[in-house]
Amino acid sequence: MSYFDNIRTFVRVYELSNMSAAARDMRISPAVASARISQLEDYLKVRLFQRTTRMLKPTEQGQLFYTGALRILEVVEAAEAEVNSVTQTPRGSIYVAAPLGVGRRLIAPEVPAFKVEYPQIDVRMRLSDRGVDLTAEGLDIAFFLGVPEDSNLRIRKIADCRRVLCAAPVYLAARGVPKDVSDLTKGGHDCLNLRYPGAPEFQWPLSTPEGVKRIAVSGPFESDDGDVLTGWALAGHGIILKPLFEVADHIRSGALVPVLEQAPPVPIQMACLYTHRRHQDPKTRLFIEFMSNRITRSLQASITGL
Repeated sequence: MSYFDNIRTFVRVYELSNMSAAARDMRISPAVASARISQLEDYLKVRLFQRTTRMLKPTEQGQLFYTGALRILEVVEAAEAEVNSVTQTPRGSIYVAAPLGVGRRLIAPEVPAFKVEYPQIDVRMRLSDRGVDLTAEGLDIAFFLGVPEDSNLRIRKIADCRRVLCAAPVYLAARGVPKDVSDLTKGGHDCLNLRYPGAPEFQWPLSTPEGVKRIAVSGPFESDDGDVLTGWALAGHGIILKPLFEVADHIRSGALVPVLEQAPPVPIQMACLYTHRRHQDPKTRLFIEFMSNRITRSLQASITGL
């Protein structure tokens, strides 16, 4: 197995461009990772990386070997997964990322039930409204809302989520109820927006009788935490655009009131990303199937009657 361990280490070092990061990801020491790369280079009789104190860059031979090594690992991991699915109970840890609202409301509540059904699988969750990099962060699955930019990953669509514009009664009493989508662009209303590194300018896609319009909006507050935006809206500081499941309880209680219902936001896709070879892992496949079914039911239940 040492040769395959060396190949696996090489692939992680190549993908992360950092020996220490790859070692942490593989739960080994940097010294062991470096030794494995050296053993592989000695066996192949080529340099796979150019090393300096500040840089680790693959050589031309390293780039060529990565392509072939990836194919080898995919075949081996697929074969291992097939054997494990027949002969063993799935076990080990699975690393899952999700946006805060999705993770807190839809995924985290179902994790204990997943653990009961698959007691040998441990779930490690990372919640953030920022974008994630599955490869760089050593993740198995990333749930998301919207359209991902990374075309090298596999996508499993779960559902289309209704969205809503809403605000607190105290805000609407003070600032008035918007009558038309143009009211949002005239500076007469404060729009609360989700901001994260690399985010585009704020544009809300609204369905109008003339078709979908992308309305440029602005406001005095923005955050990279969606729940912070909801808190501001509840306190009367502006209008938010939210997946309906995140604010359904507040709408039922009257704490938030839908606005511009004649021009609702375009629904947003909920899906998950995973690498091709990791989907062969029974743990990953089981978690995706389990959560997809539970999330679909939860979404339907959360918006019943709205």
